[in-house]
Amino acid sequence: MTDQEFDIIDELYFVTPYKDLKEATGFSDGQLQESLIQLTEKGWVRVYKSVDEESEMKTINLNSDFQTFFYLASKKGLFEHNAQ
Repeated sequence: MTDQEFDIIDELYFVTPYKDLKEATGFSDGQLQESLIQLTEKGWVRVYKSVDEESEMKTINLNSDFQTFFYLASKKGLFEHNAQ
């Protein structure tokens, strides 16, 4: 797990809107987009349309819509995070 991935997952213990994640981490849109794509591919982060509606990964496009979603660390992601 990279330092950037660690910092992102550290903010995702609860469903978090993109703007709050960006503010908390201080990362640029490009950095966050790249990391969120990698984290979702690893299964470490889940993507939500709203606070209580998880998105199907095959129906969303993180290349263009990543700023509109909410994010939450998965059980697998939290395990990796806490193993650091």
